[in-house]
Parts: sequence; structure tokens; C-alpha cells
Amino acid sequence: MQYMENYFDQRIDPALLVPGAKSVITLLKNYYPFFHQKEGTPKVSKYAFGKDYHEVIKEKLKEFLFELQQNIGEVNGRGFIDSAPVLERAWAVKSGLGWIGKNGNLITKQNGSFFFIATLIVDVDLKYDDAFAKDYCGSCTKCIDSCPTDAITNNKVIDGSKCISYFTIELKDALIPDAMKGKFNDWMFGCDICQDVCPWNRFSKPHHEINFTPVPEILNLTTKEWQEMSEESFKQIFKHSPLKRSKYAGIQRNLKFIQQ
Repeated sequence: MQYMENYFDQRIDPALLVPGAKSVITLLKNYYPFFHQKEGTPKVSKYAFGKDYHEVIKEKLKEFLFELQQNIGEVNGRGFIDSAPVLERAWAVKSGLGWIGKNGNLITKQNGSFFFIATLIVDVDLKYDDAFAKDYCGSCTKCIDSCPTDAITNNKVIDGSKCISYFTIELKDALIPDAMKGKFNDWMFGCDICQDVCPWNRFSKPHHEINFTPVPEILNLTTKEWQEMSEESFKQIFKHSPLKRSKYAGIQRNLKFIQQ
């Protein structure tokens, strides 16, 4: 998107984000849930079941930096979680945490791909992990074959103009194109299809993060109950949820679209 293009230099040079930067630490935070939505309810991407991950992980990055300072000495740094032009997936690969799958997600051999990627850039030299994990996607094309809008193209490139997550979250104040009708498979906010079908996610294990405990309404509300929810109730229930990014109007638009 245009934002990333505008900050290309900062994306490839951490020193432009953190003066004196010498090391990049990449961390993964599991968000795979223990509880899942009931069948027949409007679908919400698993990452959005609980509290907004930006709020949760920012605090944990601050705590981690403090621990480094206590154990190493003077360390200056800055944490990032989807809040700045940082190549978090590329850094994760260089850290040896996993590989980029054909669906564009970072995949780990041991635990799949239901993780948030956080980055901590610091001004000290560290002992570095071996770069690059082997790509274990092989000849599998399940993610490509399962995408109902054909958003996954060759060379691990995702066509944002066809992605359900883009339409249901990022597309603001606009109607979803008629060409997409009947292709959303009841996804109201985000989409997990390309991760759900990935064979490596059979190794996913439920998280133990209290802040990611699912909002009960996300698991249980019927389509009718979502449609009848007032804006005031929406703001109260989802005030700490990623769903607030789409706002009440966006959620109602998405609901109407998937019911057409």
C-alpha cells in the first residue's frame, strides 16, 4: 500500500527508525484460540477474538526491553508491532524463525502460522541465530487452491485488490465490488482460509494469553443478533477489540454483503 512505499528507506534500514541500531530481535506471539466460533455465525479472523494485539504486545515489548536492560546493561531500543514501516516477516526469516509460505504468512515448522510478529530494534550487538529457515511448502498449493477470490498469486504475492481481509477491514467508506458477491464464505472480519487449510497448522496449539480470551459475542452471536446490534452496544463491547478498526458501519456493511 502507499504507506509502505512512502517509507521504503526506513523499511530496509533500521537505523533510520532507531538511531545507532545494531540488532533486530524478532519475537512471535501465539494467538491460536482454544475456543472457536459456532457454526453458522458470521466469521471473524482468529487474531481478532480477544483484545487488540497492538495494545497487548506493545506492553510486552516494553517489559522485554526492561528485562534486557536489567540483564545486559544500557540498552536503547524501540518495539514495533504493525505500527511502523518495518519488514517484520523478512526479519523473522533472517532470524531463523520460519519461512514465508505461498500464502504470504510466516510459517514455523513446529507451530504453524497463527502468530503475531513483533520486532525490537536495539543499539547493542548480540549473538545472532543462523539466518533463514528452509522452505517446507514444497509442492503443496492448498492455500492457493482454497482462496475463493484467487487473491494468492505466484511467488508468494497476495493481490490486495482481491483479498477478503482487505475488503472487510481496510476498505473504508466504500462498497465492496459486486464481483466479489458469493465469494466471502461468511467472513465478516478478516479471513483465515489460507491458514486453516495449511498442513503445518495441524501443529498449532492454543495460546495461554489471558488478553486474547475471546469476546463472548464473537463466538456466539447469530447473524440476526449482529444485524440488530446498536452502534452504542458495538462501541461498548468492542472498545478494546480489533473489530473497532472496521467501525460499526463497516461491520454492518460486511454483514449485508455476505448475506446477499
